[in-house]
Amino acid sequence: MDLPELGRVVEAVLLCADEPMSINQITKLFAEHEEVDRAMVLQAIEQLQLAWVDRGLALVEVAEGWRFQSRPSMQKYFELINPERPPRYSRAVMETLAIIAWCYPVTRGDIESIRGVTVSSQIIKTLEDRGWIEVVGYRDGPGRPSLLGITEQFWSDLGLQSRADLPPLESFHDALVADDESYASLQQEIALALDEAGEAPQLSSSSSNDEVAMTADSANEIAPVNEQLENRSESDQ
Repeated sequence: MDLPELGRVVEAVLLCADEPMSINQITKLFAEHEEVDRAMVLQAIEQLQLAWVDRGLALVEVAEGWRFQSRPSMQKYFELINPERPPRYSRAVMETLAIIAWCYPVTRGDIESIRGVTVSSQIIKTLEDRGWIEVVGYRDGPGRPSLLGITEQFWSDLGLQSRADLPPLESFHDALVADDESYASLQQEIALALDEAGEAPQLSSSSSNDEVAMTADSANEIAPVNEQLENRSESDQ
């Protein structure tokens, strides 16, 4: 099998695949062709990326592998096809997800220290059920609390490969023992970073009791963060 034919097969497979495919998965499709190896598949993908550079779809690598996805400039036209705005997660869920994404592995107690309010079990379950977070280990200490981390599915939904693609937030680790002033500064830093980051995954509605526990001042501090999260959620439908 020559490179042009290989490229046509890879193109068709990725266009029709329901999920991203890794290089190993793609290479296995050509097991009966001894001349096709990982390097040749990568070369075919590079040529496909160039061939699609001026089109509405782009061939991109995400955490789970390679996939075709629409370019951000196409978003406004998709909104005309499906004008209904999707529901969103609550403020509490979005904040919890952002904290885990930037500073995992973290315990539930770490998240509560940053947010300043209790994190309900329903919030954690919602994110686990969505496939965005998972238990990645246990911290040594009393009770051996679970350490929460981000899944590859989350990065793929976000259109990223790993945490390395997120803007750095140096304040997160310091914020585990932050005072009110440091916490407010952290919220501003998150808002700026979210504005610089790529597109966000689709969010849907959820509610939790810990939102009620937030003070008015805390809600005002966090509002810019939520606005950025919501704006980004609308751009990846």
